[in-house]
Amino acid sequence: MKKGALGPALKLSLPPSDEVAFKQFLTESGTFMDGDLLVNRDGVRIVSQSEIETPPLIQPSDNQISLADFDACKVIGKGNGGIVRLVQHKWTGQFFALKMIQMNIEESARKQLAQELKINQSSQCPNVVVCYQSFYENGAVSIILEYMDGGSLADFLKHVKAIPEPYLAAICKQVLKGLWYLHHEKHIIHRDLKPSNLLINHRGEVKITDFGVSAILASTSGQANTFVGTYNYMSPERIIGNQYGYRSDIWSLGLVLLECALGHFPYSPPHQGEGWTNVYELMETIVDQPPPNAPADQFSPEFCSFISACLQKDQKDRQSANELMTHPFINMISTCYTVEYVWIRCKPT
Repeated sequence: MKKGALGPALKLSLPPSDEVAFKQFLTESGTFMDGDLLVNRDGVRIVSQSEIETPPLIQPSDNQISLADFDACKVIGKGNGGIVRLVQHKWTGQFFALKMIQMNIEESARKQLAQELKINQSSQCPNVVVCYQSFYENGAVSIILEYMDGGSLADFLKHVKAIPEPYLAAICKQVLKGLWYLHHEKHIIHRDLKPSNLLINHRGEVKITDFGVSAILASTSGQANTFVGTYNYMSPERIIGNQYGYRSDIWSLGLVLLECALGHFPYSPPHQGEGWTNVYELMETIVDQPPPNAPADQFSPEFCSFISACLQKDQKDRQSANELMTHPFINMISTCYTVEYVWIRCKPT
């Protein structure tokens, strides 16, 4: 699905650089507003400081899409308090993913949702899932997203025992491009990088999605200290409540890649054959024990070195997304390992 395929109305606009304090309320016109973000049944927009006092209505244009333009096909995912459906545009026949989130959620979750909508509005990167439009109607926010027909990396891993190194390198290169964009262009820490948030399509393209718990970093230090995200892939500094930066995402990336290579989560539970049932026990293991590594007798020196560069307990010792792009593991991709070839060779049967 190419960006802007439904016309100029789907071009994304950039929000103002200054953050506005969160102020959440529903106007009498049925509009969800959070700071400078305004969403109603006709779409989403970023309003100026002067418009915040008296929020204007979003006027639909002749070529703007609406929820009525889509037919629901099936549920394809659940998470972050919402349901994701496959929908088809009535007039073009094109498929999209429709994420619907009911607004009867606590304030912290509404803040995360508003954050996600802002990030979706401004993100324009080939390795980040495209957001075409957002709506607020009947107590729910609906987000029209690019449909990735291969599902998530988590879905993929259910059908294959493990992913070979060359294919992992091709996947990793795309994820690193997406992380570089988020970290250095948008100043965003994703904070929830995991297999289910890495989506694939039939062309073998891999894209990052779900910024519901991401943090926009306005400061030049690029540090944060809030505790959100999936604990399994959480970096040690985040678990103990220390300040963290972009390289907390690099730790998560290292765990994801190692899981894909091994065919199981890198941290083994204390009782073999059972999963992790105690979140605190897992957190203590991540903080107190040495980081997992790629066994040298099973993997190439390049892959072992790459995993080590990601899974350093001290975040200052981890390499950045930009530095990892030049790592020998990434460069081991030969010309035959195109993204299409990766999908054909690795796709579930």
